[in-house]
Amino acid sequence: MQPELRQLYQETILDHGKQPRNFREISPCSHQQEAFNPVCGDKLTLYLDLDDNNTVIDIAFKGQGCAISMASASIMTQLLKGKTKEEALNTFQQFHSVITQKEEANALDNTKLKVLSGVSAYPTRIKCATLAWHALEHALTDKQDSGSNAGTSTNTSTNTSTTTITTE
Repeated sequence: MQPELRQLYQETILDHGKQPRNFREISPCSHQQEAFNPVCGDKLTLYLDLDDNNTVIDIAFKGQGCAISMASASIMTQLLKGKTKEEALNTFQQFHSVITQKEEANALDNTKLKVLSGVSAYPTRIKCATLAWHALEHALTDKQDSGSNAGTSTNTSTNTSTTTITTE
């Protein structure tokens, strides 16, 4: 990656990390997902409101964590407003493939996601960058168990579940 581009990406991550977009609660919302990374302490709650056609009409988050975790959640919320559930899940898969180095960064359709692609060079930071995305996946698929990636408990009366990301 060119030094100028790397610098721009770092500045974008710092900007979103310090001033995250859509950093608020949504009430009422159709989906609420808590996520926690015990390795570094990042913790967030993702709020999604989908309409009857499964389109994301609003998405936001609250929480605390490192700049990468907050920036990733912030960028994700900006990208997914107006997307269908299927489009959001496809974006998750595409992002996850790049961040875990299964695909090249140029495979990403969106430039904003490319900003986060450099995290793949730092394996210990991948969990930070993917925390909000795993929360999204769990919320949209109502996952109860995803093997070694997370432990999940669900409270169906409030449509809220908690995801603990423990391994990549």
